Amino acid sequence: MRILFVGDVMGTVGQTAIDEYLPKLKRRYKPQVTIVNGENATRGRGINQQVYKALLTAGADVVTMGNHTWDNNEIFDLIGEAKKLVRPLNFPAATTPGVGYTVLKVNAVQLAVINLQGNVFMGQNLANPFTTVQPLVDELRQTTPNIFIDFHAETTSEKEALAWYLDGQVSAVVGTHTHVQTSDERVLPAGTAFLSDVGFTGPYNGILGMTRENVLERFLTQMPTRFNVQEDSPAVLSGCVIDVNERNGHAQKISRILINPDHPYFDD
Repeated sequence: MRILFVGDVMGTVGQTAIDEYLPKLKRRYKPQVTIVNGENATRGRGINQQVYKALLTAGADVVTMGNHTWDNNEIFDLIGEAKKLVRPLNFPAATTPGVGYTVLKVNAVQLAVINLQGNVFMGQNLANPFTTVQPLVDELRQTTPNIFIDFHAETTSEKEALAWYLDGQVSAVVGTHTHVQTSDERVLPAGTAFLSDVGFTGPYNGILGMTRENVLERFLTQMPTRFNVQEDSPAVLSGCVIDVNERNGHAQKISRILINPDHPYFDD
């Protein structure tokens, strides 16, 4: 099984990059499942129904979220019925709409996709992601060994710790949230693919996708400043491809994808 994962789509620039490159990437890599993180997709914070449907139309099979899940109130118009939209599992179960995981049928096998959020420096006190996900992994492994986790977290240590904690129990733990792609992709000894952060898909000339002027003003004055998405910018698309032995769920290979003006995309 081959999984294509694209990180943190941000604003209209990110949406345009998805429209342009995702079909090309699917033709090149021929993934059986395509997962896209969409938590910044609508104006940089959250997602709405129009953008959610556009990501699916472009080729996403599952859309994962993160700490900005609820920043756009329009999500409440779709999350109850959006079967392919997955918000962090460790939000309070009794009061949070939506689902924290989904299971896809891929030919004759299944792939579970879980979304988790870290707690370190995230500004939210959610349930412990380690102890929350373990019972679900145990349950899912009764029916499929193929499990992908989008871990939306700030610190490398928390992401790396979760990957080692679940090594051999899940197929992949890939980080999102920091918007900066890391170069530490590897397959851990027991068969779990890991990448600290897959990076983001959005404005290449912003600062983490936001307008440079606003961010610089915050650093220079230390005063509250409204951040807006840098719309007048070429795009970056960040992702990875993971090959999984679907019989035992062990990853065989993980490779990064990076497309931007300094790393242009060339058709084969």
